[in-house]
Amino acid sequence: MTGLPILFEDADALVIDKPAGLDVTTPRRGGPSVEATLGSLRLGFARAPTIMHRLDKDTSGCLLLARSDRAHKRLQQVFEGGLVTKTYHAVVAGLVDADSGTIDLALSKISSREAGWRIVPDPKGKAACTHWRVLDRQGERTLIEFAPETGRTHQLRVQALAGLGLPIVGDPVYGQPSALGMLLHAVRLEVPRPGKDAIRATAPWPERFTRAGFAA
Repeated sequence: MTGLPILFEDADALVIDKPAGLDVTTPRRGGPSVEATLGSLRLGFARAPTIMHRLDKDTSGCLLLARSDRAHKRLQQVFEGGLVTKTYHAVVAGLVDADSGTIDLALSKISSREAGWRIVPDPKGKAACTHWRVLDRQGERTLIEFAPETGRTHQLRVQALAGLGLPIVGDPVYGQPSALGMLLHAVRLEVPRPGKDAIRATAPWPERFTRAGFAA
């Protein structure tokens, strides 16, 4: 058995609820990861599942796994076709005046010996587009639903700061660390499959969002 909650299961795929603070792949320094637990997610199958996409270490929520090579190839085609629907909830550090909008802001990766790597807005970078809407405002924070059209590294984290002018609460790279952790959660995942029902999963409301003053 595994301690990672399973949100969806069939012969092709699993969706797990990845906790914040857990790496998806095993870091160079070692330590726990989803990758290290894949053997315990066989659940009667002859081989362990494979990881279909990534979530940042400090992001929680829906993570898709393929249960066979054949399923992996089919699901990869769906990802490459831009057909996967991902929905995130995030709390930003400040009040957003507008109620909804779209952030269309290309991104690039930069690095330096002193500061390491990070993602920055760059007109010559890779296209990145995110739709958003405000769900709630409490005090000096705003709960936002993000619906990205693309899946660039750190896309929501950078676009929250550059597009809304506000970092995600607890973001250690683009904002300020918080005792709450980073308030970014992959709440829903929908993956269409030709000839089969779509994979649909919803991750439970994170307790750290409740401690920040927001209810599901």
